[in-house]
Amino acid sequence: MAKKVLVVDDEKSILTLLQYNLEQAGYSVATAMDGEEGKNLALEINPDLIILDLMLPKLDGIEVCKQLRQQKVMVPILMLTAKDDEFDKVLGLELGADDYMTKPFSPREVVARVKAILRRSQIQSELKDVAPEEDGELFKFGDLKIYPDRYEAFFEEDQLELTPKEFELLLYLAKHKGRVLTRDQLLSAVWNYDFAGDTRIVDVHISHLREKIEQNTKKPLYIKTIRGLGYKLEEPKGE
Repeated sequence: MAKKVLVVDDEKSILTLLQYNLEQAGYSVATAMDGEEGKNLALEINPDLIILDLMLPKLDGIEVCKQLRQQKVMVPILMLTAKDDEFDKVLGLELGADDYMTKPFSPREVVARVKAILRRSQIQSELKDVAPEEDGELFKFGDLKIYPDRYEAFFEEDQLELTPKEFELLLYLAKHKGRVLTRDQLLSAVWNYDFAGDTRIVDVHISHLREKIEQNTKKPLYIKTIRGLGYKLEEPKGE
């Protein structure tokens, strides 16, 4: 069955362009031209991925993203923006978007990004089918437990609500425990970018993870910042 992609944009020309190229690539595409319609459609059809414009009538992309995440809709969201304002991009990522692209863009680039995101989501979906009693591999750091085979993470025995990118970033840090990883390394490994991209994507996701696993985000015990270099995950040493 074809993967479902929901495209939400108030520019008809962009909707038509993306719908055509995505359908040519084998995806089933639904479209919406305002944020309210897009949010409702996302809840109705349960898409595999959402392409969401930042500037929309009725509800803007940031509010749509926020409301969907609040309702536990954790499908990947690729945000589109025509703005140069970095604050809006970072805010969108903080509220749960997995990635963003700036207009104008190449339809081929969008399709390639969609393919990469959905390929990772497919792996996640398959791994979640592992029976609960088959715990498989476990990474444990203090009160943090990560089960790669189940695509699940727990903190203080409570399951964490993580977006696909948050989980992949946390797992990559766990697999390289104690090693300092640069932003470019993380961008390449987790976002599958083969070029020097915007490393602020990494910073925002690190911040989001800290909010979920750190008692005090100002003095993190798990994910440490190594000034001028990058980040590393380590065993908590206490306050």
